Amino acid sequence: MEQLKAFPTIGACGLDCGLCPRYYTRGKSRCPGCGGPAFLDKHPTCSFITCSVKKRGLEACGECEEFPCSKFKSEPEYRQVELSSSYPPSWNVLSNLRFVRENGIREFIKRQEKRIGLLETMIEVYDDGKSRSFFCRAAALLDAAALEGALGEASRRTMQGDFQPGDIRSKAGILRAILIEAAIGQGIELTRKR
Repeated sequence: MEQLKAFPTIGACGLDCGLCPRYYTRGKSRCPGCGGPAFLDKHPTCSFITCSVKKRGLEACGECEEFPCSKFKSEPEYRQVELSSSYPPSWNVLSNLRFVRENGIREFIKRQEKRIGLLETMIEVYDDGKSRSFFCRAAALLDAAALEGALGEASRRTMQGDFQPGDIRSKAGILRAILIEAAIGQGIELTRKR
């Protein structure tokens, strides 16, 4: 299976593919990330892949001299897009690509790998089978310091709490509440749906 890009955790369009619930799904619905193995089987008509990766040989549109082009919406338009439980928020598309433009793709990947590591800890330790999408959304929207702080606080609270060994649901609830509080502090609504 051909891999089109070196870094499938960042979408050519700027989506945080490495912070997407479908990236962590098992089975047929798992997405390999942008340009990852078998990507074209799942997304055969992606215009961002066609333009930036296939035609220009780029990892992400932020590396293109023409960024932002007419393929992109305005910042307010991206902010109006409803949060999905299946995909990463599109709110960061432009800021991700601006970071790539200003700092390079490798610096973006370094920054993103930190978030991915924190997300993987959330999933491994706190996922109750219902929280993965929420954790992915939090990892995409909150800054890394807030995520680290939330994990530290959740660990402290669960160590002090009187939990049964298999009570992952209560542990997940604690982390979710801490993340919601951190998000409110940053002016972000993690649970916003229209």
